[in-house]
Formats: sequence, C-alpha cells, structure tokens
Amino acid sequence: MTLTNKQKQYLKGLAHPLKPVVQLGNNGLTEGVVAEIDNALSHHELIKVKVPTDDRDEKALIMEAIIGETKAIKVHAIGHVLVLYKPSKEAKISLPRT
Repeated sequence: MTLTNKQKQYLKGLAHPLKPVVQLGNNGLTEGVVAEIDNALSHHELIKVKVPTDDRDEKALIMEAIIGETKAIKVHAIGHVLVLYKPSKEAKISLPRT
C-alpha cells in the first residue's frame, strides 16, 4: 500500500500531538522491540518510534529495518522520531481518498 501526499499530510497532522510509543534502548533493535512496535501498530495504527542515536547512517538503517520487519508505511521521519502507519483489520483511521 502506498499513500498519496494528501494522505501523508493528514497522518502527519494526526501524529503531531502523539508521544513516542516505543523508544529503542542500549540494545538497539531487538526481536522484542520489533514485536512491541508491531503490537502497538496493530492497536493504534499510527505511532511514533524514537531512535536515539547520533550516527545518521545507523539511524537510517534502524528505521529501514523497523519498516521492513513490521511491514508498516513510513509517514514521516524527523530527527530521532519515526512516524509509522499500518492499517488494522478494523480501520480506526479513515484516510482521505486522494
């Protein structure tokens, strides 16, 4: 599933007041962290994940790994925060059509 720019803007607006649900620790991206992110996505559909590392390349690799493992859609990434969207079976968020 791909999102149009209008849909991404809509989701960014919804995500703005949210606090990060998952924050990576010293152990980095573990199976437990991925499972927690996946669980949060199935419950909330739209979440923020904080990746606290100063190395830009490492941060980009971690973010791509999260997206790949959870099969979520990257809405936005700014600084250390990644915004993810993954529709659940009972859609809680209704996206604009186009």
